[in-house]
Amino acid sequence: MSVKAFELLPAVERELLMGDKPRINIECIECCGKNIYIGTNDCFIHHFLLEEQCTAKGKLTFSAQKQLHKYLGLKKPVNELKAASALNRLIVLCDNTIMVVNMLNLEPIPSGAKIKGVVTFTMNENPVNGDPFCVEIGIISVKKRTIQIYMVFEDRVQIVKELSTPEQPSAISLDGYFLCLALTTQYIILNYNTGASQDLFPYDSEEKKPIVKRIGREEFLLAAPGGLGMFATAAGISQRAPVRWSENVIGAAVCFPYVVALDEGFVTVHSMLDQQLKQTLAFRDGHILQDFEGKMVLATTKAVYMLVPLPLERQIQDLLASHRVEEALVLAEGARRNIPKDKFQIMYRRILQQAGFIQFGQLQFLEAKEHFRKGHLDVRELISLCPLLLPATSTFTRCHPPLHEFADLNHLTQGDQEKILKCKRFLISYLNEIRSTEVANGYRDDVDTALLKLYAEANHESLLDLLVSENSCLLLDSAPWLAVLYLD
Repeated sequence: MSVKAFELLPAVERELLMGDKPRINIECIECCGKNIYIGTNDCFIHHFLLEEQCTAKGKLTFSAQKQLHKYLGLKKPVNELKAASALNRLIVLCDNTIMVVNMLNLEPIPSGAKIKGVVTFTMNENPVNGDPFCVEIGIISVKKRTIQIYMVFEDRVQIVKELSTPEQPSAISLDGYFLCLALTTQYIILNYNTGASQDLFPYDSEEKKPIVKRIGREEFLLAAPGGLGMFATAAGISQRAPVRWSENVIGAAVCFPYVVALDEGFVTVHSMLDQQLKQTLAFRDGHILQDFEGKMVLATTKAVYMLVPLPLERQIQDLLASHRVEEALVLAEGARRNIPKDKFQIMYRRILQQAGFIQFGQLQFLEAKEHFRKGHLDVRELISLCPLLLPATSTFTRCHPPLHEFADLNHLTQGDQEKILKCKRFLISYLNEIRSTEVANGYRDDVDTALLKLYAEANHESLLDLLVSENSCLLLDSAPWLAVLYLD
């Protein structure tokens, strides 16, 4: 079932990038903070500053300002861009050559350091070198079946390792010492320090474009046969169930807890928590999907868009509003890792309480009770659904924002007397269960008085047991209920 997890917003529009030059196409994109760099097929790098703005109605928009553009002079497309912000450098692949340029003025570094014979490259986001002023990159060389590891410094490049692969590699990702590679007929993990390799699963890279995407420490996302997105660790195992995306995915990224995939006509969003399709966005002529520092960037060959995640709390509330309790709880549990512990506890308790009232409204009393218990519900929220049960002296006021949409039991059941009776039976059982526990601490008077009134109203066999046992009933408030029972 669907949920609105992302919003698609324009970032760099066609006119700003190419004006009246229709043959210019976007080849690659890199983001670094507010800076966005775009490589085009006419050998230019364009630098924009991307500002987030919020309208008076609270709607997010993006505004791009052109900073400068630079022609690299090779008359070839700019294939890849990677920012090394600590070095103030942009690593550029063009015409099978890696060059290093200044991030601010896009001028090549004075030393002219280059790496030639490069098919594609990747940055190591979990570097093994302790030097903060260098970055590690892995490249697929034009030399057959060859991978090379380089260190890129502010003014020079240095080769670290050269390795042979059993087949020709076509896609590469790097984490620590672990290379994840798409070869001609399979994916493998290769430890470039020890030389040890681990076969993952077969894949025909010549028939369909492989996808190799680092998604976390020693974990990768791969396009597998049969339209599957498979997860693999550096140890060669999968710790997550696969997601089923389209047969023709051309790009993928992860924004926890979602896997986002791009094909020719759509962006699909699957949950990593339950593997279900959550959202589909129409996006024609999609060309690039990448994630940068929490930002999701989409592009056609002509324009750039941002895929903005909606706050998880809003997504959870949308699910609860649709009475999709289990999905809301799964998403809330999945959000635990991204929210400070204290804030998560407060948020999660409230979600459990809301879930309990939804299930109470559906007369699913066992499930409701479990959620009330786990959510540490102030039981007076439940008692207040029955008018006059709380004593007149009670200081209780309902939670704000409210935990549910019901005015009272009559509203909840739409006047169905049989359902009202079932709800009251549950309430009697629940109050009797918790009255001597810490759940009732601080308002035992309210709980016992409400229970006495329910017993009296139902002429319940346990009324006398409550009256003769130790209790906290407020007799002045309860007397009219007892009088009605015994006068009748």
